[in-house]
This record gives sequence, structure tokens and C-alpha cells, in this order.
Amino acid sequence: MSDRKDPWKIIRLMAITQIVSWGSLFYAFAIVAHDIQREFGWRTELVFGAYSWSLLVSGLAATPAGMLIDRYGGRAVMGIGSLLAGAGMIGLAFTHSFALYLASWTMIGLAMAMVLYEAAFATINREFLHSPRKGISVLTLFGGLASTVFWPLTLKLNGLLGWRDTFLVYGLIHLLLCAPLHALLHAGPRRPVPAASKAARDYTLHEALRDPTFWKLAFAFSANMLILSTLSVHLIPLLQRFGHSAGTAVLVSTLIGPMQVAGRIGEMTFARHIRPQTIGKLTFAIMPAGLCALLFLGQHEVAVAAFCILYGASNGVLTIVRGTVPQALFGRENYGAISGALAGPSLVAKAAGPIAAAAFIEVNSSPAWLVGILFTVSVISLACFVAAVKSERAGNAMALE
Repeated sequence: MSDRKDPWKIIRLMAITQIVSWGSLFYAFAIVAHDIQREFGWRTELVFGAYSWSLLVSGLAATPAGMLIDRYGGRAVMGIGSLLAGAGMIGLAFTHSFALYLASWTMIGLAMAMVLYEAAFATINREFLHSPRKGISVLTLFGGLASTVFWPLTLKLNGLLGWRDTFLVYGLIHLLLCAPLHALLHAGPRRPVPAASKAARDYTLHEALRDPTFWKLAFAFSANMLILSTLSVHLIPLLQRFGHSAGTAVLVSTLIGPMQVAGRIGEMTFARHIRPQTIGKLTFAIMPAGLCALLFLGQHEVAVAAFCILYGASNGVLTIVRGTVPQALFGRENYGAISGALAGPSLVAKAAGPIAAAAFIEVNSSPAWLVGILFTVSVISLACFVAAVKSERAGNAMALE
């Protein structure tokens, strides 16, 4: 049965590729970064800066990638992305100079724009006629397992093989598993979206960029992404500076993945008939609560666990919010291009987060100061999202079913 008759086929395929892609391209670096720095003797800013550069490249490539998926579908775009991911990770495995290190992260950045959630959501939006929100929610259930699987896996492989062979293994997985799976996605013209599934009207990319709601939403997502990217790289060292052992920090951090999944199951079960704008308000509010617990009680394992639970739940549902709110506000016809444009500032923030935090830690290693800054950013992101969905444009938008 073709995926046109069975659109859930793309969820089954991308469930595997999202776990691998997020786990290897985004999460693994946090485990091996300090080993890379130790081997080469490079400054922290160089080691983390190349990783941040890859996120910036991803942000710049997000809109073109979304436009290509709108027009041609996910097979070619995501398939090429897997090839680039494999080549970039193998390049890291064999690098002996900063030039090759930077070039490898550049390829990985292009790959991120073509294989991670924004590309997957655009593919789902294109193929699911009546229930793109449900498709996005189901896919994120699997993607939420990436950190839970790949943080311990990378820690184990790095201990057994070293960081070079760990990246080599991950590169081969992209080439031999993810690329063939993406090649099974549908390619061809998109089908017209039923009128019952449309928003008030479909905005073009140009119209969306002129709407103040777009920029409020972009800033809210960007501020939240700054927190996510900072913690994805610095959470384990941060917890160690609060006085916890490396093993304890990794163990408690693995709560994030299951809580992402739990949050998404909760969204599917209890909130599927609630407007995504409303779900977003609650989700954005959870992040400051979690950071507040970490800020004042970070020395206690129970408080750290509470933070990981709240952070995981918030991030899990927010992924769905990022995929569904743009559909609700701006329509589906040009979803890939608009969501890519929204992702651009977020990915710039994602790029800035790790290197800015690394530079701050060089000056002030106190974990409380860094967490305090992230708490302030989380409050700003909540305020921006509330302002966005309170606008007249948001108020007239039709909720996705």
C-alpha cells in the first residue's frame, strides 16, 4: 500500500530516522565535546563554536528546505539530508584540523535543516489531509526518545571506542539506515487540502512576514530554543557544578526523554480538541517553574529530578506547539516555507546558546548565575507567546482538529 493511501507509513519510517537524527546530530555532542577539546587543545569557544555554527547554518537553510518540501515532498530533501549527515559525521571522525572540523559541522548543519522536526512536520503537513496535528503528535512521541537513547549510548560508545569511532558509527547509520528509509517516502505533487481542514485563509510567506503575530511567535520560539540548546549541551556539566557526580547527572537527565513522551501522550489524550494556542500558553509557563526549582534547590537530587520532569514535559509538548500553531495561524498551503522562516530565528538562537553559555562559564562558573539568566529568558518567551496568541490574527484563527 502506498503512503498516499496509508499516510501513516511516513510516521513509521520517520519514527526511526528522527530518533537517530536528533540523537546523533544534536544530543551526542554534549557527551563528547570535552574529549574533543582535550585531544586537540582548542579553546572552548572553538569546540563549541563550530557546533553553534552548524545550528546557524541549519537556521539559514530551514526556509529553503521547507519550500522544497512544499513543492516536491520529503523523499528527496530528507534523503539528501541523511547523506549529508553521514558525510559530516564521518568527516568529524577523521578530522585532524579545525578547517575539516568546521566543514564537517557545516554539512551537519545543512543536514539538520533537511532531516529534523521542521522538515518532518512539513512532510506530514503535505501528506496528511485531515489530521496533520495527530501525525505530528505521534511522530514527536518517538523523537522524544532520542536523548534517552543516545545520551547513555554515546557515553557507552565513547568509553569503549572513543569519540572518533562513535561519530564514525553514527555516520554509517545515517548512510545505511536513515537514507534508505527516507528514500521510501512519497514523491510527487501534493493533494489539495480539504476546505474543512483549512485556517481562515492560507498566508503566503511574504504575507506572514509582514504580520506582527509572526514576529511575536518567532521571538517566543527563539527565546525558548535558546534555553533548549544551552541545556542540551551544558546540562550535565551544569549539574556537576551543583555538586552531583557525572553518573548521577546523566541518570537524572535521562528523565527528560520519558517526560517528553509523557507530555506528548498527555497532549494527544487530553488536549487534542483544545486549540494549540491554549496548549502553548500552559507549556511556556511550565519552563520557568522548572528553572526556578533548579535555581534555588539545585544541590538536591529531588529538585534536579523535578526540573528534568518539568523541562522534559514542557519541551515535549512545545515541539507539538511549534508544529501546529503555525498551521492554525497561517494555514497549510505554504506551511513548509512559513515554518522554516519561523525556525530560522530559533535556530540562530539555538546556535548562540551553547557558545554564549560556554563563554559565560569561562568568566563565571557559578551554576546559579547561568540558571538565573535562563529563567529570565523563559519568562520573556512566555510573555511573547501570550502576546502573539492574544492578537486579533490569532483570535480569528481556526484550531486544528
